[in-house]
Amino acid sequence: MPYLDWIRDADLESEIKHLLERAKSAQCDAEADFGKNVIDPFSAMFVMSGFDLDFDTWAKAETTRQSQKTLQNHIGEFHQNVLGSIDGWRNMRTGNVIDLVSESDQKFAEVKNKYNTISGGKLADLYYSLDSLVMPKTSIYKDYTAYYVAIVPKRRSRYDKVFTPSDKGKGEKCAANEKIREIDGASFYTMASGDENALRNLYAILPELIEKCSEGRYRFDNMDKLQNFFNLAFE
Repeated sequence: MPYLDWIRDADLESEIKHLLERAKSAQCDAEADFGKNVIDPFSAMFVMSGFDLDFDTWAKAETTRQSQKTLQNHIGEFHQNVLGSIDGWRNMRTGNVIDLVSESDQKFAEVKNKYNTISGGKLADLYYSLDSLVMPKTSIYKDYTAYYVAIVPKRRSRYDKVFTPSDKGKGEKCAANEKIREIDGASFYTMASGDENALRNLYAILPELIEKCSEGRYRFDNMDKLQNFFNLAFE
């Protein structure tokens, strides 16, 4: 039996191994560059004194923080690659105008890991970028439906709605267009896979697969607490 009905085990394992390698690389880079990066000395002093940390404990936490910041960029790439492995969807890879496309369903998507990945002022730029693909008669994506996907939404409620960010330059919201939409990660996973609980099911099998792909080096002993994080983010 496959881990999930909507993606091949080999594809899923490949993406998990790739992300684990990225995590290790981010940690090594942060450790190697620790003395080279500009660190706020005032912040360091108050963090150590305010949180009652010795220097070594603070340094380890700061290295982890820097590594995590780098890894967050790759988490969005992980979701893009997983979704792009679903039958009927094509991963356009980094560097293209859009991330995912389904020619059969006439849909494409720009995938971000979290709702605040793009600052508020840049959302209008994204809107106009999507508009330039779905509206011109000469575009290969004419009449497609464009989606701005935030895997981790601002609120737990699911949504699939018209995308109308504020255009500060014009002092008004972008024009409503049914072909330009925003959608939360759980809803988009459901749309792409046909599995109502696709994102939850993916999260549920990650501990087993991470243990396997790390050759047993890491096991999750607090899945109940981690599951609570998932519930607070998506349900």
